Amino acid sequence: MSHLEVAYQLTSSPLVLAQWLLLLLVPLLLLLHYYASRRSRSNRRHGSSCSDDDKQQLPPSPPGLPIIGHLHLIGDLPHVSLRDLSAKHGRDGLMLLHLGAATTLIVSSPQAAEAIMRTHDHVFASRPASTVSDELLYGSSDIVFAPYGEHWRQIKKLATTHLFTVKKVHSYGRARKEEVSETTTTIYICVYATHTYIYNLCIYICIYR
Repeated sequence: MSHLEVAYQLTSSPLVLAQWLLLLLVPLLLLLHYYASRRSRSNRRHGSSCSDDDKQQLPPSPPGLPIIGHLHLIGDLPHVSLRDLSAKHGRDGLMLLHLGAATTLIVSSPQAAEAIMRTHDHVFASRPASTVSDELLYGSSDIVFAPYGEHWRQIKKLATTHLFTVKKVHSYGRARKEEVSETTTTIYICVYATHTYIYNLCIYICIYR
Protein backbone atom coordinates (compact mmCIF):
# COMPACT_ATOMS: atom_id res chain seq x y z
CA MET A 1 0.00 0.00 0.00
CA SER A 2 1.43 3.35 -1.02
CA HIS A 3 1.78 6.38 1.21
CA LEU A 4 -0.94 8.22 -0.69
CA GLU A 5 -3.45 5.42 -0.04
CA VAL A 6 -2.58 5.38 3.65
CA ALA A 7 -2.99 9.16 3.85
CA TYR A 8 -6.33 8.96 2.04
CA GLN A 9 -7.64 6.30 4.42
CA LEU A 10 -6.55 8.33 7.44
CA THR A 11 -8.14 11.55 6.24
CA SER A 12 -11.33 9.83 5.10
CA SER A 13 -12.13 8.72 8.66
CA PRO A 14 -14.72 10.99 10.38
CA LEU A 15 -12.78 10.87 13.64
CA VAL A 16 -9.58 12.04 11.96
CA LEU A 17 -11.43 14.81 10.12
CA ALA A 18 -12.92 15.98 13.40
CA GLN A 19 -9.46 16.06 14.97
CA TRP A 20 -8.09 18.12 12.09
CA LEU A 21 -11.00 20.54 12.38
CA LEU A 22 -10.31 20.95 16.09
CA LEU A 23 -6.65 21.61 15.38
CA LEU A 24 -7.65 24.36 12.96
CA LEU A 25 -10.43 25.86 15.06
CA VAL A 26 -8.59 26.07 18.39
CA PRO A 27 -5.87 28.50 17.18
CA LEU A 28 -8.52 30.57 15.40
CA LEU A 29 -10.64 30.81 18.55
CA LEU A 30 -7.58 31.74 20.62
CA LEU A 31 -6.72 34.46 18.11
CA LEU A 32 -10.24 35.86 18.20
CA HIS A 33 -10.22 35.78 22.00
CA TYR A 34 -6.90 37.64 22.04
CA TYR A 35 -8.17 40.41 19.76
CA ALA A 36 -11.44 40.73 21.70
CA SER A 37 -9.69 40.92 25.07
CA ARG A 38 -7.17 43.40 23.72
CA ARG A 39 -9.92 45.67 22.39
CA SER A 40 -11.85 45.51 25.65
CA ARG A 41 -8.73 46.40 27.65
CA SER A 42 -8.04 49.29 25.32
CA ASN A 43 -11.61 50.56 25.71
CA ARG A 44 -11.41 50.33 29.49
CA ARG A 45 -8.09 52.11 29.49
CA HIS A 46 -8.98 54.99 27.20
CA GLY A 47 -12.69 55.30 27.89
CA SER A 48 -15.62 54.16 25.83
CA SER A 49 -15.33 53.18 22.20
CA CYS A 50 -15.17 55.89 19.58
CA SER A 51 -18.38 57.18 18.12
CA ASP A 52 -19.11 57.33 14.42
CA ASP A 53 -18.04 60.99 14.31
CA ASP A 54 -14.70 60.14 15.93
CA LYS A 55 -14.10 57.31 13.47
CA GLN A 56 -14.70 59.68 10.59
CA GLN A 57 -12.00 62.00 11.95
CA LEU A 58 -9.24 59.37 11.78
CA PRO A 59 -6.34 60.12 9.41
CA PRO A 60 -6.52 58.56 5.95
CA SER A 61 -5.10 55.10 5.28
CA PRO A 62 -4.02 53.31 2.10
CA PRO A 63 -5.91 50.17 1.10
CA GLY A 64 -4.84 47.25 3.30
CA LEU A 65 -5.19 43.48 3.51
CA PRO A 66 -6.88 41.35 6.17
CA ILE A 67 -4.74 40.32 9.18
CA ILE A 68 -1.46 41.86 7.95
CA GLY A 69 -2.97 45.28 7.25
CA HIS A 70 -0.36 47.45 5.49
CA LEU A 71 2.75 45.36 6.20
CA HIS A 72 3.03 44.42 2.55
CA LEU A 73 3.48 48.11 1.66
CA ILE A 74 6.67 48.47 3.76
CA GLY A 75 9.76 47.67 1.69
CA ASP A 76 13.42 47.11 2.53
CA LEU A 77 13.80 50.82 3.32
CA PRO A 78 10.92 51.58 5.69
CA HIS A 79 11.59 55.32 5.88
CA VAL A 80 11.42 55.61 2.08
CA SER A 81 8.23 53.53 1.94
CA LEU A 82 6.60 55.62 4.67
CA ARG A 83 7.61 58.84 2.93
CA ASP A 84 6.08 57.72 -0.36
CA LEU A 85 2.90 56.43 1.31
CA SER A 86 2.48 59.63 3.29
CA ALA A 87 2.95 61.78 0.20
CA LYS A 88 0.31 59.75 -1.65
CA HIS A 89 -2.26 58.98 1.06
CA GLY A 90 -1.54 61.36 3.94
CA ARG A 91 -3.45 64.50 4.85
CA ASP A 92 -2.00 67.41 6.84
CA GLY A 93 1.11 65.36 7.56
CA LEU A 94 -0.82 62.47 9.14
CA MET A 95 -1.49 58.93 7.97
CA LEU A 96 -2.82 55.84 9.74
CA LEU A 97 -1.33 52.39 9.12
CA HIS A 98 -2.32 48.98 10.47
CA LEU A 99 0.89 46.95 10.84
CA GLY A 100 -0.60 43.62 11.75
CA ALA A 101 -2.40 44.15 15.07
CA ALA A 102 -0.61 47.44 15.78
CA THR A 103 -2.32 50.65 14.73
CA THR A 104 0.40 53.19 13.89
CA LEU A 105 0.13 56.91 13.31
CA ILE A 106 2.64 58.22 10.77
CA VAL A 107 3.66 61.88 11.20
CA SER A 108 5.47 63.45 8.26
CA SER A 109 5.34 67.22 8.70
CA PRO A 110 6.86 69.64 11.24
CA GLN A 111 3.46 71.15 12.04
CA ALA A 112 1.92 67.76 12.83
CA ALA A 113 4.96 66.73 14.88
CA GLU A 114 4.73 69.92 16.95
CA ALA A 115 1.02 69.37 17.53
CA ILE A 116 1.65 65.82 18.78
CA MET A 117 4.82 66.35 20.83
CA ARG A 118 4.01 69.78 22.29
CA THR A 119 0.40 70.88 21.95
CA HIS A 120 -1.30 67.52 22.55
CA ASP A 121 1.58 65.58 24.11
CA HIS A 122 -0.54 64.43 27.08
CA VAL A 123 -2.81 62.50 24.70
CA PHE A 124 0.10 60.45 23.31
CA ALA A 125 2.03 60.10 26.60
CA SER A 126 0.62 56.68 27.58
CA ARG A 127 2.13 53.39 26.44
CA PRO A 128 0.03 50.96 24.38
CA ALA A 129 -1.98 48.36 26.29
CA SER A 130 -0.04 45.12 26.81
CA THR A 131 -1.20 41.72 28.03
CA VAL A 132 2.15 41.07 29.69
CA SER A 133 2.14 44.30 31.69
CA ASP A 134 -1.53 43.85 32.64
CA GLU A 135 -0.91 40.34 33.98
CA LEU A 136 2.49 40.82 35.65
CA LEU A 137 2.28 44.43 36.84
CA TYR A 138 -1.19 44.49 38.42
CA GLY A 139 -3.06 45.98 35.51
CA SER A 140 -0.19 48.18 34.28
CA SER A 141 -0.22 50.23 37.48
CA ASP A 142 3.54 50.78 37.84
CA ILE A 143 5.43 53.92 36.86
CA VAL A 144 6.59 52.50 33.51
CA PHE A 145 3.34 51.18 32.03
CA ALA A 146 0.69 53.17 33.88
CA PRO A 147 -1.39 55.47 31.63
CA TYR A 148 -0.71 59.17 31.97
CA GLY A 149 -2.92 60.75 34.60
CA GLU A 150 -3.19 61.54 38.28
CA HIS A 151 -2.08 58.03 39.36
CA TRP A 152 1.05 58.23 37.21
CA ARG A 153 1.88 61.72 38.52
CA GLN A 154 1.58 60.54 42.13
CA ILE A 155 3.83 57.49 41.72
CA LYS A 156 6.34 59.60 39.80
CA LYS A 157 6.36 62.08 42.68
CA LEU A 158 6.95 59.27 45.18
CA ALA A 159 9.76 57.80 43.07
CA THR A 160 11.60 61.08 42.61
CA THR A 161 11.16 62.01 46.29
CA HIS A 162 12.14 58.71 47.93
CA LEU A 163 14.05 56.62 45.36
CA PHE A 164 15.97 58.83 42.96
CA THR A 165 17.39 61.47 45.30
CA VAL A 166 21.14 62.11 45.21
CA LYS A 167 21.62 60.68 48.69
CA LYS A 168 19.70 57.50 47.87
CA VAL A 169 21.55 56.97 44.58
CA HIS A 170 24.93 57.36 46.32
CA SER A 171 23.86 54.87 48.96
CA TYR A 172 23.61 52.18 46.26
CA GLY A 173 27.17 52.84 45.01
CA ARG A 174 28.73 49.90 46.84
CA ALA A 175 26.19 47.45 45.44
CA ARG A 176 26.78 48.75 41.90
CA LYS A 177 30.55 48.32 42.27
CA GLU A 178 30.11 44.75 43.53
CA GLU A 179 27.84 43.85 40.60
CA VAL A 180 30.27 45.34 38.06
CA SER A 181 33.18 43.49 39.68
CA GLU A 182 31.31 40.16 39.59
CA THR A 183 30.32 40.68 35.97
CA THR A 184 33.84 41.50 34.81
CA THR A 185 35.24 38.54 36.79
CA THR A 186 32.73 36.20 35.14
CA ILE A 187 33.69 37.48 31.68
CA TYR A 188 37.37 37.02 32.48
CA ILE A 189 36.82 33.42 33.65
CA CYS A 190 34.77 32.55 30.57
CA VAL A 191 37.39 34.00 28.25
CA TYR A 192 40.21 32.14 30.02
CA ALA A 193 38.27 28.83 30.15
CA THR A 194 37.54 28.80 26.43
CA HIS A 195 41.14 29.72 25.56
CA THR A 196 39.88 32.66 23.56
CA TYR A 197 42.44 35.33 24.22
CA ILE A 198 40.77 38.67 23.67
CA TYR A 199 43.68 40.79 24.80
CA ASN A 200 41.92 44.15 24.85
CA LEU A 201 39.09 42.78 26.99
CA CYS A 202 41.48 41.03 29.37
CA ILE A 203 43.63 44.14 29.79
CA TYR A 204 40.53 46.25 30.40
CA ILE A 205 39.27 43.82 33.07
CA CYS A 206 42.66 43.58 34.78
CA ILE A 207 42.98 47.34 34.98
CA TYR A 208 39.46 48.18 36.18
CA ARG A 209 38.79 45.25 38.52
